[in-house]
Amino acid sequence: MTDGLPEMTSLERTALYKSLGNPLRRRILDYLGRHGEANSTVLARELGESSGTTSYHLRKLAEQQLIEEIPEKSGGRERWWRVLPFRHTTPDPAAMAPEEYAAAAGLARLKIEFDTALYRRAHEEYRGPEGWAQIQRHGGWMTREELLAFMRDYHALLERYGHPREEAPDGARPVLMRFYALPEPVGEWNGEPTGP
Repeated sequence: MTDGLPEMTSLERTALYKSLGNPLRRRILDYLGRHGEANSTVLARELGESSGTTSYHLRKLAEQQLIEEIPEKSGGRERWWRVLPFRHTTPDPAAMAPEEYAAAAGLARLKIEFDTALYRRAHEEYRGPEGWAQIQRHGGWMTREELLAFMRDYHALLERYGHPREEAPDGARPVLMRFYALPEPVGEWNGEPTGP
């Protein structure tokens, strides 16, 4: 799945996974996502780094088209940045080159740590079915085709109800959502292995 974007090469994906796995770059992207824009000086102050360091990482993020300069706010040596819309689906690990797989696995470990903490937080902050924190767990029987159709509908729902930061209505908050789907580990199903 390319999400309508040009297909990335293995080298480009490797660089992307390494970049997204860099703790400071992740913090920069998080800050820009929450605040909309910043320059290297603001990021240095907020993240406890030097402006030279944040400037370097901003340039690297821009090279990968994860952020862009805001021309109307930039002038001379002062450059302001904002995040770009981004969506990426990781390919089948069996099709990855070894270095790409290692970079993707490293990034996955960071995501799992973050998502585990997020899951705990969702339980701690749950205030009932009308609150901001929502937790749902479901199971059922699906064919692979039905699961893939469900995923397409899930993406459509995210597009329908989600807003870019600059278009969000009053009262909107950034919401972190995660979705996982996998078959029960029954050993084998119709000749296809489904578990360890």
